[in-house]
Amino acid sequence: MEPTGFIECRNLHKSFGDKPVLEGVSLRIDRGETMVILGGSGSGKTVLLKHMNGLMNPESGEVFVDGHEISRLEEEDLREVRKRVAMVFQGCALFDSLTVAENIAYPLLEHTTLPPAAVRERVEEVLALVDLEGSEDLYPAEMSGGMKKRAALARALALKPSGLLYDEPTTGLDPIMTHRINRLIRDLQMKLGVTSVVVTHDIQSAFVVAERIAFLRGGRIRFVGTREEIQRSSDVIVQEFLIGG
Repeated sequence: MEPTGFIECRNLHKSFGDKPVLEGVSLRIDRGETMVILGGSGSGKTVLLKHMNGLMNPESGEVFVDGHEISRLEEEDLREVRKRVAMVFQGCALFDSLTVAENIAYPLLEHTTLPPAAVRERVEEVLALVDLEGSEDLYPAEMSGGMKKRAALARALALKPSGLLYDEPTTGLDPIMTHRINRLIRDLQMKLGVTSVVVTHDIQSAFVVAERIAFLRGGRIRFVGTREEIQRSSDVIVQEFLIGG
């Protein structure tokens, strides 16, 4: 059966030691949509996310990106996948010894032959996209949590990916910055047409950014649907999570 989504996971199984984390997860993310993966702590959300650009490989099952299976690729080929499907890590993963501009330039210098002037221009472009103009010379230690999140997002955008994977993008942020990051995720999806997958346990954030929501529970996808559909769901487990989430 041919894959129909931009990212498609089929019957994924993944364990750590004797602890199963994913137990037959199947999920399709359509091109250009924003999918939120909801679930409690330890439910396997981040593990599932890392399968979507080959940072983890399943014990069994398949992952497709733009129609191509990636779950059996060698590391060299996975680098190409990660250029197209970039990840914004929960801890931002910025290099402390590099400025904001140097952090964003890093993937451009590693993966392209752009001349220095074009690299500088791209750095300025992505900083403008995330409302961080003028922060080129700052180091991560000089930045707030919200600024670090936006700088990490700018770095993820540097290579013009078709997909963005966000791991808990609002964790540790105050309500005002949480709202700003959520709005930024939606704005980038609309401006750039990127396919976005957002892992979160924050139900309010999920309802702001999602076009569809997948609820992960017990190693399986228990629900997939729109914001309106999950609110109307008759599944008691889903409703308990939404109320107590």
